Amino acid sequence: MIGGNIKALTFDTGGTILDWHSGFYNALSKTGEKYGVKKDWHTIANELRRRSLGLIINQGEIKEPKYNFDDAHEVILDELCNEYKLDVFSKEDRNFIAWTTPHNFKVWNDFSEVLPELKKKFICCSFTILSFRIIVDTARKNGLSWDAVFSCEAIGKYKILPEPYQAVAKWLQLEPNEICMVACHNFDLDAAKAVGFKTAFVKRTDEWGPAGPPDPEPNPNHDIIVDSFPELARSLSEDH
Repeated sequence: MIGGNIKALTFDTGGTILDWHSGFYNALSKTGEKYGVKKDWHTIANELRRRSLGLIINQGEIKEPKYNFDDAHEVILDELCNEYKLDVFSKEDRNFIAWTTPHNFKVWNDFSEVLPELKKKFICCSFTILSFRIIVDTARKNGLSWDAVFSCEAIGKYKILPEPYQAVAKWLQLEPNEICMVACHNFDLDAAKAVGFKTAFVKRTDEWGPAGPPDPEPNPNHDIIVDSFPELARSLSEDH
């Protein structure tokens, strides 16, 4: 049980809320089909995500961040096109994959109807390493109404450094233990818990497509572990 003092929920958004794998897979395979090119698009989609994360995580620890997430997608897609001999992909094709596609990611089916219910009891915020523009565009596309959006792009330091979590607590004018971080990734939740947040692990078994998530087993120290957002809402309701 998480206790009844939670006042805000902060949601990791890429992967936890948005289905990035299907978005990238569909964009890559559609572009390949245009040129008669066949590749393992699932693997390439996962590499695009994995390497982009590698550029973003912990930015600001030593020097000012070099990329936002849109920059990372562009840089890594060019790298992958070179490695996988996809030179036929034009500048317009690459913009479609790296920019248009993530700005139109679809929300997981079990989240949209739960968010309005959660907002009746909690401040509900996107707290993300994605760019502001990705969050704005995907919220508009999917009909999501966040109470606030906190992007590490504005903080100048990126998860999983402690400063972003501390900044969000300060801006919400709450103690860390009055906030529950919601994510499908242990690395994010573990970092939040180290700062004092409560943590809720929501499983997203399809996040990485057929390959399955690289870190599927939730840390048992998380305060809530559930299989779906409706289950999260029920668990939080029991405590309030």
